[in-house]
Amino acid sequence: MTLVLVVDDVPALAEQYAYDLKRLGGYDVQTAREGSQALELVKNVAVDCMILDLEMPGMDGFEVLRRLDQQGSEVPVVVYTGTGNYERCIAAIRLGAYSFIDKAEPMERVVREVETVLERRRLRDEVAALQRQLGLATSLVGSSAAIQSLREAIARVAPIPSPVLILGESGSGKELVARDLHRSGAAPDAPFIAINSAALPETLVESELFGHERGAFTGAATARKGAFEAAGRGTLFLDEIGELPLPGQAKLLRVLEDRQVVRLGGNRPIGIEARVVAATNRDLEAEIASGGFRRDLYYRLNVHVLRVPPLRERRSDIPDLAARFISAMCRQFGIRPKKLSGDALDVLLGYDWSRNNVRELRNAIERMIIAADGEVLRPEHVPLEIRDESRSTRAPAGEQTFQALRTEAERQIVAAALARNDWHVTRTAQELGLADHASLLKIMRRLNLRREDKLE
Repeated sequence: MTLVLVVDDVPALAEQYAYDLKRLGGYDVQTAREGSQALELVKNVAVDCMILDLEMPGMDGFEVLRRLDQQGSEVPVVVYTGTGNYERCIAAIRLGAYSFIDKAEPMERVVREVETVLERRRLRDEVAALQRQLGLATSLVGSSAAIQSLREAIARVAPIPSPVLILGESGSGKELVARDLHRSGAAPDAPFIAINSAALPETLVESELFGHERGAFTGAATARKGAFEAAGRGTLFLDEIGELPLPGQAKLLRVLEDRQVVRLGGNRPIGIEARVVAATNRDLEAEIASGGFRRDLYYRLNVHVLRVPPLRERRSDIPDLAARFISAMCRQFGIRPKKLSGDALDVLLGYDWSRNNVRELRNAIERMIIAADGEVLRPEHVPLEIRDESRSTRAPAGEQTFQALRTEAERQIVAAALARNDWHVTRTAQELGLADHASLLKIMRRLNLRREDKLE
């Protein structure tokens, strides 16, 4: 049943709204008397629509909207006011609210507004589903053979509810893969809960993952859902699983086997539906050999294994990644768009990126944007340590075949030449010593290099 959350500091008004929404619209309705309570409910309950009072003491409706945005919540919000000040309502719309109503309006009008908001959300979700089917909704940037292979593997595994283990070096994009699995899975609208296992103190593992009852420990003033419960039918992403302490590994194994949790301080088993996706940059088999990771948990997690290629194995994706980062950062910083020169791209292509992969590239691009006064990012703007080490080591890495290595090298050469010539096909063909531009276009089609990859 559709759940509507009414947030108002006046209990009588909130209860009246709840009664009328259920009577006229057939909705399931919960109420919250303050903003912090509403935010906690949204974290732990699948709310379909929120009706939010703007004028509340303490945390007002505007602050609730800001916090929802910070949490990444997609719950549609209808704000209401009794002051008649519609400028404040417009300000709320700018903060992310879907629409606004006046408290004096009849309930039939309120129900119609909720129906409209829910319909808009349904249409948006349908568009997202169509995009997933067309392969458009992905966080992974690039069109190299390595990244295409990863996308295909994600598409095969995503509908299957079994656990997935994502392997990859630091900064290679493991969480992006987890989010794509969720987005393309059976319940994309359900929560995606990410937990950094390395940041969990051993004493809090049980509380964070499985929840706790009121009074379970000092400071536990209220009962709280753990990550497994909060994820609902969605995805629980356990990042850096290799860092989880051994006692926590034992408890996690039991939950994966029994498909139920018991909150800390409680004794009632609670069934769970969440799919578990784990990620690590460690060699778990080596960790097993040294006693740092449980073998039985490893075999429970690696039902499906996805390997994220390091950036040095897909250097030909650097033009696409750089273009994406430059465009996004220029918008973020509020500055005029910049472009990457072909010579600067040559430097980036020659670097190993083994320290932090895509994350290191992103940081380098940000430093280049800040260092460049003009509109073109040139080699002198590339961080010094990258310039010094560029092309110092270009040995093949990973488990690639000779054919894959040759294709990737060819793709890098052609991508760099196109960038140097501002994607002028005839000039690029001449530089590469090809017979004519038609020969280059044939190579570009074979390598999946397209005009929309142009850096600008």
